[in-house]
Amino acid sequence: MLKIENLNVNYGAIKAVRGISLEVKEKSIVTLIGANGAGKTTTLRTISGLLKPVSGKIFFEGQDITNMSPDKIVELGICQSPEGRMIFSNLTVKENLEMGAYTRKDKEHIKYDLEFVFAFFPRLKERINQLGGTLSGGEQQMLAISRALMSKPKLLLLDEPSLGIAPLLVKTIFEKIVALNKSTGITILLVEQNANLALHNADYGYVLETGEITLQGESKILSENEDIKKAYLGK
Repeated sequence: MLKIENLNVNYGAIKAVRGISLEVKEKSIVTLIGANGAGKTTTLRTISGLLKPVSGKIFFEGQDITNMSPDKIVELGICQSPEGRMIFSNLTVKENLEMGAYTRKDKEHIKYDLEFVFAFFPRLKERINQLGGTLSGGEQQMLAISRALMSKPKLLLLDEPSLGIAPLLVKTIFEKIVALNKSTGITILLVEQNANLALHNADYGYVLETGEITLQGESKILSENEDIKKAYLGK
């Protein structure tokens, strides 16, 4: 579904991503793990069109999207739930969700999809008229994921969904992510600092270190790798 070939991305003089190549198969959950500054978020932002690469190619369903604008990429079926959630704090839960559907042409189906995300995250329905900025961190994360879902993505990019959230809610959110993948077939590319959590829930993983992919493989195999255990799993 998604294919990246020899991608290089700079922040000014800093080489943030250095010649990475990866694939995300349809209906799978793939994770990028690595320390802060490894290039994980940069990779997602480049896929979304928010950053432009120095070189390399990004293909989605066989189409070259390397230099496509972010709105066109969303219309093709790629949407991101960003690091730090970045919800509209002065809008209600319902208004945030409606903003997620902004690019859609099938306006009559938006009401159906609202009910779908409310079924997935019932807490959001309870707070439908509450301002986004008054929600807890976990509720804001649910809202950020749901807002992305309202664009009807084929590929959902999740950037650090566990960041700054109480452990109990983290468990709930990851259960929902896996259920979403299994029940709808939405493909997920997950960036997550909690490598143990990411590898436990993903099918395949890539390890990023200073902008380069140093390891890749099935998540179960990666989670048993001694170097990864020492570096990321605290074992």
